[in-house]
Amino acid sequence: MRDAQTKALPTPAEFRKAMGHFPTGVCVVALEAEAGEILAMTINSFVSVSLDPLLICWSLHNSSGRFDLFANADRFTVSILAADQGELAVAYASRELKAVREHDFELSPQGLPVLKGTLASFECDAFAQHEAGDHTMILGRVVGLNGPPEAGAQALGFYGGEFIPVPADRSGD
Repeated sequence: MRDAQTKALPTPAEFRKAMGHFPTGVCVVALEAEAGEILAMTINSFVSVSLDPLLICWSLHNSSGRFDLFANADRFTVSILAADQGELAVAYASRELKAVREHDFELSPQGLPVLKGTLASFECDAFAQHEAGDHTMILGRVVGLNGPPEAGAQALGFYGGEFIPVPADRSGD
């Protein structure tokens, strides 16, 4: 048995490379700021947490230029991107504030901004936050749901540094 103290800890680069082999979904979180403008950011850290109450979670980098705006939001949406929406994922992937293309959004039944054409969207009230290293985990209580998508719809995934359709096309199998 190896002495655990002699083995070096993985580097952040090694960890990131290994995690790149775990496929994730791609979503956009959006909210309406106090001045009425829409703020949005791409994430791939979206998970369901609880059925009672209905809870979801996503992670926000603590050094994000939008940290205060998203961490202090009372309400937000999470939209699951379709396989053909990679351009939207790129458009909203910046850590800094930049103009949102208002024509990309529509208002949900709760009056929150959601991306058009997505597979599903979740309207959430802020529920809790937990610091986790260089990120903060943000939990939302789901108060509205739009979806699910049509049968056969494919989500946008991220694997090995590239966008992929999920589920993958298996027509050649």
